[in-house]
Amino acid sequence: MDSRDKLDAKTGSAPERPTLKTIAFMTGLGVTTVSRALKDAPDIGSETKERVRMVARQLGYQPNRAGVRLRTGKTNVIALVLSIDEEIMGFTSQMVFGISEVLNSTQYHLVVTPHSQSRDPMVPVRYILDTGSADGVIISRIEPDDARVRLMSERNMPFATHGRTDMGLAHPFHDFDNEAFGHQAVKSLVARGRRRIALLQPPSKLSFYTHTRIGFQTGLHDYGAEEVPLRVTIDTPLPEIRDAVEALMRSPNAPDGIVCSAGSGAIAVNAGIEAAGKRLGVDVDMVAKQSSNILNWIRPEIITIYEDVRLAGRELAKAVIARIDGVPAEDLQSISAPAWPQN
Repeated sequence: MDSRDKLDAKTGSAPERPTLKTIAFMTGLGVTTVSRALKDAPDIGSETKERVRMVARQLGYQPNRAGVRLRTGKTNVIALVLSIDEEIMGFTSQMVFGISEVLNSTQYHLVVTPHSQSRDPMVPVRYILDTGSADGVIISRIEPDDARVRLMSERNMPFATHGRTDMGLAHPFHDFDNEAFGHQAVKSLVARGRRRIALLQPPSKLSFYTHTRIGFQTGLHDYGAEEVPLRVTIDTPLPEIRDAVEALMRSPNAPDGIVCSAGSGAIAVNAGIEAAGKRLGVDVDMVAKQSSNILNWIRPEIITIYEDVRLAGRELAKAVIARIDGVPAEDLQSISAPAWPQN
């Protein structure tokens, strides 16, 4: 428990939290100077700013958000609406780290609003809009025609998306080049002599399903390979992915190459391969996308392509702040390329 939240031994009540006046008293400065120093005002010297910030940190000072909102109409909050199902393989933590790296040098605070894929994705966005509880919003799991994007655009809420829409509406986004990933994955497998390739793909409702499929199918055509259908997606429960892969690997139509669009799914795919009595790197090769190095620790035989989710977090944070400041949406769009391990 924070010492400031403990009851005062004499009065039995919680001590008052530090204010601008407290910092001013401790530093010998005026309240206005302290306030401007904390806002990084250009007319305040760097030494004064550092002294004020140091005292503020030591005291555990936090601006009163209710007061800030009354004075400025702002909350100084960025809301990250993120699926709780994405935590496997560190996706959520890497996204939060990246966003926090940018927000740490600003007046904004990050509030993570979790939701489940099985629930209505509009609920958390409507709540933020109706309560005015954030100045900007970051969302993921983007659909080609995404109702959340349409609603936030109509309500003039600054936002950025991890992924692209296809609805003729310009908005800030950062995306991973899944088309390049699909194409390069097939190329890598064919280079190892593989010709019968299965794809553990995203669910068809999401935008990156289309991008992945285009890259994968173009790769099959360009490099003379064929697809072996796999009837599960990265959203399928991991035990079901494992069972489906085991059944496929035991069948006469077994693939000799598999492409995985998610690191967590690759773990289940590997388990299915082993359950069928097959050997990764011998009977079948696998290319998997990952946002950490865990797959390489588990099975060095897996060919991994790195998606920098931490970078995505940084880009999304910068984009939503810039949008709050009025930068045109068309100038706040970026795509990162797949990163292959260096040999």
